[in-house]
Amino acid sequence: MPLKIILTGATGMVGEGVLLELLQNDQVSEVLSISRKPYAISHPKYSELLVADFMQIDSHREKLTGFDACFYCAGVSSVGTSEADYTHITQTTTLHFARLLAELNPAMVFDFVTGTLTDSSEKGRSMWARVKGKTENELMKLPFRGQYNFRPGFMKPFPGQKNVKALFKPLIAILPYLIPRKTLTLQEVGRAMIKTVTEGYSKQVLEIGDIKRLGR
Repeated sequence: MPLKIILTGATGMVGEGVLLELLQNDQVSEVLSISRKPYAISHPKYSELLVADFMQIDSHREKLTGFDACFYCAGVSSVGTSEADYTHITQTTTLHFARLLAELNPAMVFDFVTGTLTDSSEKGRSMWARVKGKTENELMKLPFRGQYNFRPGFMKPFPGQKNVKALFKPLIAILPYLIPRKTLTLQEVGRAMIKTVTEGYSKQVLEIGDIKRLGR
């Protein structure tokens, strides 16, 4: 059965790459992008819901039912961000969003993009890794049909992507050859997410190797 997907983060590199895979994938019939700002694209599968503050997502309940999955790719860099602000965006906001979807769509699969070296113990020195580890742990408690946490490393953008920071462009050409086991394509990430919905996976935390296997 064709999948109806909620996506966050379409205006960022990861979310945009996943979106482009969803739009070209025959298993997906509809993509609702929930974002703070618009993404300039026109496609018959694509619709958009602009929400300035995800903590106010409850006011849009009627538009969030009947979906098979949510791919949560929204987020911010921890560089230059205080722990309090990073925790609010990465943990508090994500969990608020996810809890509403779990209430409205208990048969949904919820995929959350974290990062390699995320700290499941919540006790390490790295602030971002602790916060993301805590977020993963709390998400895994929610009553979704399936909940998966993606921990990618370096990701090569999808052909034609617009939201790629200039800093990454020189690395795109060389890293997949220098450290192939530590790199992924965003097409692989998108395909792996789709497969968590259609096939499931044996682990709730997916490291680079798991994403590669599932995204083939």
